[in-house]
Amino acid sequence: MSIRSRIRLALIFLCCVVAAGTSGFHFIEGWSWFDGFYMTLTTMTTIGYGEIHPLSHIGRWFNSLLIVAAVIGSGFTIATFSQALLQFEFRKGIGRRRMERELAKLSNHYIICGAGRVGRTVTRQLVARGQSCVIIEKNPERAQWAENEKIPVIIGNASSEENLRKARIEHAKGFVAAVSSDAENLYIVLTARGFRSDLKIIARASEEEATSKLLRAGATKVLSPYHFIGHRIAQLLLRPNVLDFIDTAIGTERFDIEIGEVQVRDGSQLVGKSFADAAIRQRAGVIVLAVKGAESAMTFNPAPEDVIHAGDCLIVIGGDDQLKKVEVLAGASGAS
Repeated sequence: MSIRSRIRLALIFLCCVVAAGTSGFHFIEGWSWFDGFYMTLTTMTTIGYGEIHPLSHIGRWFNSLLIVAAVIGSGFTIATFSQALLQFEFRKGIGRRRMERELAKLSNHYIICGAGRVGRTVTRQLVARGQSCVIIEKNPERAQWAENEKIPVIIGNASSEENLRKARIEHAKGFVAAVSSDAENLYIVLTARGFRSDLKIIARASEEEATSKLLRAGATKVLSPYHFIGHRIAQLLLRPNVLDFIDTAIGTERFDIEIGEVQVRDGSQLVGKSFADAAIRQRAGVIVLAVKGAESAMTFNPAPEDVIHAGDCLIVIGGDDQLKKVEVLAGASGAS
């Protein structure tokens, strides 16, 4: 029998004892319903006020049976609730140890600070693409969402150095400061940047004036949900088909095409070749949208005579299988 069923049974048994005692005193002794109820409660709780009215011989026999039933019911109820409490604490302890083991194994993961609407959306997108994530959230109610989704979560302040160490920031691939307060995000970015100068940090800003401060604090990129929504609404009015294409390419509902990035490794067969000679489209079936050099700015729609160098990052569009072919050509184990 499950613990919930036992708790339900214990409560039903106690209610039946109360009802039986009240009815017994009413019908056997002729007491009022309230007097019968009051006598039943004082008997079950062993308060010892004494009989509120003199009991007959049959009434004392009935009261004796009521005492035995009350002791059995109370003992069963106390034992059941104690077991439930122990199981709850045991599960919490097991859950904490499991979470600690999961955190200890994290590497090449993303740290999301804040489990609000923005943080949850970012986490869903990353998890949907097979990425490992850990969430830092100080609100236990919001942190419950991550626990329900089986995502490692640290309950506490994201600006705490101890919590960032627990999240293994030294081994993280990316960092997102997405709490609702710009001041908190600023402090979080400063603390995170103090750990690693090479970490990619994306911060959320609610106010426009916070953008420059977050960038000076060390954020790699700063995004404003309100600015993004306003820009998207304008684009939906002016260029709806362009946005439909982008949603198809990078959205989560359709995976038939995808925009990805592949880094060209040292020793790749593409190094030193022009885009015309590399014939990436013919060999992999993808379209090269842009190339970002290791030390140069991004070039959109590279010319056929442009030369591919080691360290270049190719921005390509195609199917999942086609992207994997490009990764093989580039000698990359990369992810899109």
